[in-house]
Amino acid sequence: MQTLRYFRHALWVSVAGLALAAVLGGSAGLWAAFNLALLETSLSFDNAVVNASILRHWDKRWQQRFLLWGMLVAVFGMRVLFPLLIVAVIAHAAPLPGPFSIYEWLSSGHWPASDVLTMAIVAPQRYAATLQSAHIEVMAFGGTFLLQVFWHFFLNQNKEGYWLRPIEHAMQQLGRLEMAGVVLTLLVLLAIAAFLPQPEAYKLLLAGSWGLVAYTIVNGISALMGSDGSVVRASWGGFLYLELLDASFSFDGVLGAFALTRNIFLIAIGLGIGAMFVRSFTLMLVEKGTLSELRYLEHGAFWAIGALAVVMLLAPVLEVPDAATGGIAAVLIVLAGLHSLHANRRDRRQSQSAG
Repeated sequence: MQTLRYFRHALWVSVAGLALAAVLGGSAGLWAAFNLALLETSLSFDNAVVNASILRHWDKRWQQRFLLWGMLVAVFGMRVLFPLLIVAVIAHAAPLPGPFSIYEWLSSGHWPASDVLTMAIVAPQRYAATLQSAHIEVMAFGGTFLLQVFWHFFLNQNKEGYWLRPIEHAMQQLGRLEMAGVVLTLLVLLAIAAFLPQPEAYKLLLAGSWGLVAYTIVNGISALMGSDGSVVRASWGGFLYLELLDASFSFDGVLGAFALTRNIFLIAIGLGIGAMFVRSFTLMLVEKGTLSELRYLEHGAFWAIGALAVVMLLAPVLEVPDAATGGIAAVLIVLAGLHSLHANRRDRRQSQSAG
C-alpha cells in the first residue's frame, strides 16, 4: 500500500483520460489510448531512473517544481505542441489558429484550414504524413542529445564505481581526451551518413549538429548555475536540462504513436498517461532511495540511454520495432538491478564473515 501512494495521481489521471478517450473515439479510441499509455510507460522506465539519479541531489522545492511544471511541459509541450511545431515548420503554416481565423469563421461561417491544429483535426492523414516526413531530423536530434548524455556519464573523470568494469573503466580513461564525447558522436554521425543518400545524409548531419549544439548550451547553462561537472544541480539550468532530456526520450514515442491512431487528442491522452506513470516511478525512486540500495541501477539506465540513442540514430538505415527498443532497455535495467542485489548479498556475507 505504501508503494501504491506514489501512483495515486497517475491512476486518477488514467481513469479520467481513458474515459475521455472512450467519449472521443469509442471502444477503438479507448483501446488506442490504453496501448499508447502502456507503450510509453514501458519505453520510459530508463527515463525515470535517469531523472531520479539527478533529482536525488536536488532539494524538495526543486523536485516538486520539476514533477509539477515538468509534467505539464512533458504532456502538453512534448506530446501536443512539439509535433504541431514540427509540422508548422515543414508546411510553412501557423501551429495554432490565430485571431484572423476566428474572425473569418465568425464572418463567413467557415473555418479556414490554414493552421496545423486544424489540419490535424480535419486531415489527420496529411498531418501524420507531414510529421513522419521529418523522421530523420527528429531522430537525429534526439539521438545525438541522448548519446551526449551517455558519454557525459561514462567519460566523466569524477564518476565513482563501475558495473561493467573493463568497458566502463576504459571509457573513463578515454574521457581524459578533451571533447572526447563530441568527437565520438561526430564519428558515429559520419559513419551512419556514409550509408545514406546525399539528401538524407545532409538532414542527419545537420539535425545531429543541432543536437550537439543544444546539449552543449544546456549543459553549459547547468554548469554556470551550480553543477559541479558530475551532477546537474537544482537550478533553472538543471530544470531545462531535464526537460530536454525528457524531450529526447519522447521523440520516438511521439512519432511511433501514429502507427496506432491519427487522432492527436487520443495520442496526447495515451502518452500523457504514460508520462504520469514515469513521473510516479521517478518520485518513488527518489523518496525510497532505490538508487542508493541498487548500486548498478543507474549504470544500467545510462546503458539503456546509449542503446536508445544508437537505435534512434540508426533509424534512417535500420528499422527497429518500438517493442524491441523497450525490451533492450528493460533487459539492461533488470540485469543491473539483479546484479546490485547479488552484490548486496555478497557484501553482507563478507561482513558477517569478518564479524
